[in-house]
Amino acid sequence: MERELDPSIACNPVPATKKALRRMLLESRLQAASEPSKNAALGRRMLDALKHYAVRSAGFYWPLAGEFDARGAIGIWLAADSHHEASLPIIKERGMALEFHAWTPATPMKIGHHKIAEPTSGRVVLPELLFVPCVGFDSDGYRLGYGGGYYDRTLAGWPAAHKPVTVGIAYEACRTDTLEREAHDIPLDLIVTEAGFHPALPD
Repeated sequence: MERELDPSIACNPVPATKKALRRMLLESRLQAASEPSKNAALGRRMLDALKHYAVRSAGFYWPLAGEFDARGAIGIWLAADSHHEASLPIIKERGMALEFHAWTPATPMKIGHHKIAEPTSGRVVLPELLFVPCVGFDSDGYRLGYGGGYYDRTLAGWPAAHKPVTVGIAYEACRTDTLEREAHDIPLDLIVTEAGFHPALPD
């Protein structure tokens, strides 16, 4: 169940140049997402990242149009170990931080804010690792999103003693040299694409 992007997600005014870059990268991402070989490779890289960090709890996202659908990879990871736990974000109120609720492939879903599917499970989870969708990214680990600031607010307010590993999910076609940065922007720990990891994971 993949839904079209609701333009209201990009609720913060941004410079015209940033809007133009976002539009260009969204088009590039949509094209990349239509190639099965790239999606298969990205799914394998996701599983490699989960194995590398050896976490038991991972948060991810429900796919919008053009975003990599991580449900298959997460389903494989869940099936590999009964102690693994996955969660999806809940938008309890527009403009507020995200809250993550438990998810399995069998979890019933409902349509929430911005017409994005959310798990009906009421159990709140604090993931050890968080997969974050990217419209674009640069070599320093900075991410371009939709402009709503949800992930920035969520990570800024995360309990300091339990900060998650942040892993961006993107396509190589959406990499750019340097993104314009604002004071609230937080670099991700790792970016995963169909071609590899940025920065490279140690052997």
